[in-house]
Amino acid sequence: MRDRSSYDDPEVVRLEYSTETGLRARASVYQGLAGPDAQDLAFEAVRQARPRHVLEVGCGWGEFALRMRDELPADVIAIDLSPRMVDLACERGVDARIGDVQDLPFEDGEFDCAVANWMLYHVPDLDQGLSELARVLRPGGRLVAATNGARHLEELWKLVGRDKSDEVRHFFSEDGEGRLSRHFDRVERTDYESAMTFQDASAVRGYVASSIAHKHLAEKVPETTMPLVATRRGTVFVAFTASTATGA
Repeated sequence: MRDRSSYDDPEVVRLEYSTETGLRARASVYQGLAGPDAQDLAFEAVRQARPRHVLEVGCGWGEFALRMRDELPADVIAIDLSPRMVDLACERGVDARIGDVQDLPFEDGEFDCAVANWMLYHVPDLDQGLSELARVLRPGGRLVAATNGARHLEELWKLVGRDKSDEVRHFFSEDGEGRLSRHFDRVERTDYESAMTFQDASAVRGYVASSIAHKHLAEKVPETTMPLVATRRGTVFVAFTASTATGA
C-alpha cells in the first residue's frame, strides 16, 4: 500500500471540509499579503475570457463564485463534495450543488470557463477529473486552476519539522502543466510569491492546527523566532480546449 498523502485521501478531505472551521482559520491568515494576491490573479484569468456560463468545482463556501457572478457578470454554477460547503454557498445566493468533478452532471461544451482553485490535488483520479472538465467546456473554452507549489510556506513547515519531500502529491506548480497538457490543447501559467507574516507562536500554532492532517504538529511550534515570515508559493494555470475559431 502506498503512503497516501492527505491531499487526495477521500476520508481526510471529507473530514476537513465537513465544517468550515479549519478553512476559515486558514483563510484568515491570507489577509494583507505582501505581494500578488492569488485570488485576484485567478479572477483576472476568468475575466479575460468574458464568459457567459461558468462552472466552479470545489467551490467551498462560494466566495469566488459570488465574485464571478457579481463582477463579470456571468451565470455561475458551483459544485462541491461537502454538503456543508454547498449550504454555505447557497446562503450567499450562489447556485451551488453537491457534485464530483470526476463525474460532472453537465452536457458536453456547456460552459465557456471552468474554475478549479486549490482543489485538484484533492481529486483521487485526477485524469478523470481533468477529462470531465475538458468535456464540459466549449471549443476554445478555458479552465482556470490555481494551486500551491511544493515549497509553499516552506519556512513554516520547517519550523515544525514537517518533511514534505516524500509526500505523494499531484497537481502542484511543479507537475500541473504536464497533467493539464494531457487533456487540453494549450496551457499557460502565472507563478506567484507572496510573503505572509505570523506575528507570534499562537498565530503559527493556530494555522497548523487548522488542518486535520497536520494538527498534531502544532505542539512543535516554538515560542521563539517570532514573528515568522513565510512565503506563499503557487501557480495559476490557464488551460484551453482546442478551438475551431481563428484567434479564439
